[in-house]
Order: sequence, then structure tokens, then C-alpha cells
Amino acid sequence: MDEQEDRWIAASASALLAAEHEQVPIEALTARRPGLPLATAYRVQKAALARRIAVGARVVGHKAGVTSRAMQEQMGVDEPDSGVLLDYMLLPTGGVVARSVLVQPRVEAEIAFRLGCDLAGPDVSEDEARAAVKEVFLALEVIDTRFASWRITVADSIADNASCARVVTGPMVDLRAEMDLAAEALVVSVNGTAVVTGTGRAVLGNPLRALVWLAGRLHHCGDGLRAGHLVLAGAVHASLPLEARSTVRARSPHLPPVELHVR
Repeated sequence: MDEQEDRWIAASASALLAAEHEQVPIEALTARRPGLPLATAYRVQKAALARRIAVGARVVGHKAGVTSRAMQEQMGVDEPDSGVLLDYMLLPTGGVVARSVLVQPRVEAEIAFRLGCDLAGPDVSEDEARAAVKEVFLALEVIDTRFASWRITVADSIADNASCARVVTGPMVDLRAEMDLAAEALVVSVNGTAVVTGTGRAVLGNPLRALVWLAGRLHHCGDGLRAGHLVLAGAVHASLPLEARSTVRARSPHLPPVELHVR
């Protein structure tokens, strides 16, 4: 790789980490470098993650982002992206997030998985993806951008670890044969008032296809989904602003509810 490119990637990773730590956003990478290749954006993501891991963070899974038409329209993109879940991002249902430690947070309700076995390769089938799932659950993902506004490209989002900040996990249940995740209808409420709904089919037609897409993307960089990993399939609705002194709850007919408190 070009030495100048390596320096730019390292500097961009440092700037994103500093923006997160100091809660002071930076200019979008694509504002300074239009046409930023996605492969380069993933290298920035990898460089920033390596620094987090070096100081003790642990990889616990992956997320697929902008997998629904609603999120693609909201973000102005036409393809998914992916990020890595680290242990410090996770909260159990009923957990509390401090609004003050985030920059421009928003929240999304998602169907998520815990894998029972590895899932890797370029041509994973939907049936193979389902067979790899041990448990399924509802999750609330808090997304945040470390850039000056949400007017970002998919390359910016990728560099910023697909905008992942926190993940609230609901109780996990076995993925039973009769469960139709595409038809699972999620209702999201804020402070007790239902504000948005969405079904599993909003995510690539079926949330399991997010696993297929992720396995293929990770294969291209020599990686894969591993047994025990948590995987977020992506939001079933356009993201909502996350305000202080609020409670966000997601429920669906066949999965236990998940709840987040913001102070």
C-alpha cells in the first residue's frame, strides 16, 4: 500500500476516535476526499477498531446497517454497510445510556441473532444462515455520527464503524422452525407512545438475508461470523432522534420486548 495512503488512514482513524472521546464532531471524510472508495473506508474502520482492541475492547459480533429501504432513503444510500460490535457497547434491556456522552444519537429497533456455529464463505444460503442461528432477540441500536451532521455517505458511515454507539439486547429465545421473521411486526414507543412500526421483511426481504450479506462481505476480507457472535440485522424503520430523559421500548408478537432509558 502507498505510504501516504497509510498515513491518511491512520490520521482519519485518530480523528474519529478523538471526536468520539471529546464529543466534538469532525468534517465528513468525503467532504475532503470525494469518491472515497469503500475499501479504503473499511480500512479506516479497521484501524480505529484495532486501537480500541489494543486498549482492552473485545469483539462480540457484527452489525449490518442501512439494510432497509427506509434507512437507505433516510441516509441517501442504496447499499448496506457493516460494523463491528465491541463488548463495551452492549447493555441489557432496561439499561441506561447517558445522552451527554454521545454526539448526535439516534435509535433503531432491530431483529438480532446469536450464532450457534460459524457462518462464513462467499455463497452462504439463507437456509445455512438460519441453521447457524442459536437464538433471536429484539435489539435497540443507538447509532451516532462522529461527523458534523448526518449528511454523510455510506463511505463515511463505514469509516465510523457503521455509526454504531450502543446496543441494548432483549431477552434471547431459540429460533424455532415455525418463526417467520419476515412477518414479525415491531412496534417502537417513546415514553409510552407508539411512534413507528416495521416488519422483518423491511430488512432485505428477511432479516436472515443480512446474515447472508455479512458472511459474504466478511469473506472478502478473510473473516467470517463466529459461534457466539451477536449480529444485528439492521433497522426495520427510519431512525429516531434519541433525547435525554426518555424511555424507548420495542415489542413484537413473538419476541420479548427490549427497553432503553436515556438520562
